[in-house]
This record gives sequence, C-alpha cells and structure tokens, in this order.
Amino acid sequence: MAFNHYNLIDITELSRDDIMTVIHTAEAMKEVNQREIKQLPTLRGRTAVNLFTEHSTRTRSSFTLAEQRLSCSVLAVSGSSSSMTKGESLTDTIQTLNSYNIDLVVMRNSYAGSSVKVAQHTKAHVISAGEGKHVHPTQALLDLYTMWRKLGRLEGLHVGFVGDVSHSRVCGSLIPALKIMGADVTVIGPQTLLPDDPSVLGIDHVSEHLEEVLPDLDVIYTLRIQLERLETAPFPSLREYNMLYGITEERERLMRPDAVIMHPGPLNRGVEIDSYIADHPKRSLVLDQVFSGLCVRMAVIYLLMGGNDNGVVA
Repeated sequence: MAFNHYNLIDITELSRDDIMTVIHTAEAMKEVNQREIKQLPTLRGRTAVNLFTEHSTRTRSSFTLAEQRLSCSVLAVSGSSSSMTKGESLTDTIQTLNSYNIDLVVMRNSYAGSSVKVAQHTKAHVISAGEGKHVHPTQALLDLYTMWRKLGRLEGLHVGFVGDVSHSRVCGSLIPALKIMGADVTVIGPQTLLPDDPSVLGIDHVSEHLEEVLPDLDVIYTLRIQLERLETAPFPSLREYNMLYGITEERERLMRPDAVIMHPGPLNRGVEIDSYIADHPKRSLVLDQVFSGLCVRMAVIYLLMGGNDNGVVA
C-alpha cells in the first residue's frame, strides 16, 4: 500500500490506509529493534537535522535513535545553542542548514505553524515533533500503534481522555486520528480544562464525572496538567484535582477487566496518576508507548525517505 506523503506535519493529512501502513511498518521495525544488530542500511549517507527549540526527552531521544538505526547521520540543533538566541529568524536558520544539503528536518517548536514555515524553505522532508498547543502527529501514531498491539483493533474502541484536554498536543492530534480510525472518544475533566467547542476535535462525549465514565472505557488516557501553558489556576489545588480526577488504585476497581491506562509523559505521580496504576504490570502501557515511539518514528522516516510501498523491512 503506497504512502504518498513528503512531509508529516498534520495527522489529518493521513487516511485510514496511511495510518495502517505506518502501523504495519512499525510492527516490522519492532522486529528490527529486537535483533542483536538493531540497524538497517536504508538511509546510509542521508542527513537528518533535529531542530528542537523546546525541551524534550522521549520525543527527541526516540527520533535520534530512529534516525541512527536507519543509518542516518544526525545533527542536533537546540534552541539554547542555536543562533536563534541571538535573534536569527527561523527562516534564516533553516536556510543555513540547507547549505549542508540535509535530507530531513525534525522540528519541535512552541509556535503553531513552524513546521509549515520550515517546509516552505527547504527541500528536505519535514516532520513535526510537536508544535503550538495542538499538533503532535507522531505521538498520535505511536499511541494508535500501542492500542492496536495491545487490544488488537482501533475501530470501535472507546477512549477516554482525562485532564487538560484544552492545552494538550496529544489530544490535538490523537483525537482526530482516533476518529479517522473509527473509535469513540470521551473527554473527562473540569470545564476549565476542556475545550469550549468539543466538536472541533471530533469529541463524542464530555463528562465532568470520572466515576460515571470509567466502566465504559477500553482505554483511559490520562493527561499531564500543562501548567507552563496555563495563564491562571484552573482548579483550587493539585490535591483536589487528584481527588476528583486522579487515576488511583480505588478507581481501578471501576474499570473493565481488560481496560488499559496510557500517559504520554512526563508523569506527575500523585496528581493525574498514582504509582500503583502507572506501574501496573497489566494495565499500564506507559513504557509500551515509549518503545512504540521508537518503532513508529523509524516507520515514518522509513516511509517518507526510503521505504517501499508495503512496509516490509528487509
């Protein structure tokens, strides 16, 4: 199945078939990452630039490993070490990098539209690694892959997002992706953390009462409170938030026997999720998501830059 895309900036540019191509290719990459020699020669001689102007652990490290395991040369450029701290524009920065004949730019930036701007000024492939408040396409893909591997399907799943939906890049990409794949979506949290118009993202149901919704969910996706993006306090205290919306051992009793917990990280233990749940050997997919991130990012780079049409990896 062909994957006819040059860049990956917005998850809504992908069809259901595109997403399944990424998932099946990620499954092949999983096998590569379980070998003793975890490397493919696919992109030998190609150069990737990771242009991260925001702090990141999981996304940056998994992209770097993904590029290296595809035999790509990697140049890391961070906001704190680039000329942008001296006032250089993003356009001038990318044009400078173009002079090295680069092949891929992985872009993480706090400003919406930054990846589109970069794509307008380079012939290299561009992947958004998160930008603004609502875009993070590879996070959405890795989460879909994690659900598919654990639950065996995406269509018909009921996924509940708990917490700071309004300021979440995860929700901004994952909810539309879930709708593309035929899943049902509920968001749960105080009104101050929920979008004014849930229909914009394709949300099916909204609830302020976690206990009422938990028994109906296949996936409970709990979100970190984005304190750095909040202008005012959206609730009285973190303790009260945990009492009302924290995923705790007591609330686990309300879940379906096969329901799973997901979290994009970093975890705030004791706030949105307790350690009992975060480390639960059967329920928690938190570390599965981290490994999925490597496999999916390898798959995306492979398909954009050098892979074949059916996702089969030699």
